[in-house]
Amino acid sequence: MTDLTALAGATIVFDLDGTLVDSAPDLIGTLNVILAQEGIAPLPFDEARPFIGHGARRLLERGFAAQGHPAPAERMPDLFARFIAHYNEHSADETRPYPGVVRCLTELKAAGARLAVCTNKLTDLSLPILEKLDLIDFFDAVIGADLAPAPKPDARHLTHTIAVAGGRIDRAVMVGDASTDAGAARAAKVPLVLVSFGYTEVPAAELGPDVLLHHFDELKNACVTLLTACPAQDVRL
Repeated sequence: MTDLTALAGATIVFDLDGTLVDSAPDLIGTLNVILAQEGIAPLPFDEARPFIGHGARRLLERGFAAQGHPAPAERMPDLFARFIAHYNEHSADETRPYPGVVRCLTELKAAGARLAVCTNKLTDLSLPILEKLDLIDFFDAVIGADLAPAPKPDARHLTHTIAVAGGRIDRAVMVGDASTDAGAARAAKVPLVLVSFGYTEVPAAELGPDVLLHHFDELKNACVTLLTACPAQDVRL
């Protein structure tokens, strides 16, 4: 049995979309509603999926451009407002935690770890999802891009999240799925776990994680290893 004492007082920070929850159906569904309102054909799910993770504005920009209709900058505030209004009503229609998430969070919390969410999604969009999926009580802090000094991949998003959760940089692990998470973790010099099943245009394995995670059942042991290993050590599961 793994010795979990290394988790006591540690801070495990999670990205949201593509890491804790599979939110692509609702995000892409909302994007396609906006495209339809503009008389533009919907974007295929698999083509739009890697666009997630950089915020709603970026998703809109990429979605419109992919269909050959770049949205003029002056129209973006209106498109964004309509996206947010629709998404707020449908953000948990099909969004679900990934397999093993609830059990993993329960075990990490029971071992004394602080848990936090560091997401480029707006905080007011993130909180309702966590509440509707009964995940909110696990977290000591939920910091969207709007509450951070700068969004990921800026290190300050991650370091601010750790501070708000009451943790320390030298006792933290970042868990994400994409280049924004990798960039923030590396800039902050925090060990990095990337999931292999998230939303990313560059495969997670190519982003140089300390651990590449294939299922949340593996995360508890990965965090113990990273928190007790030499910082220079590269760990693969």
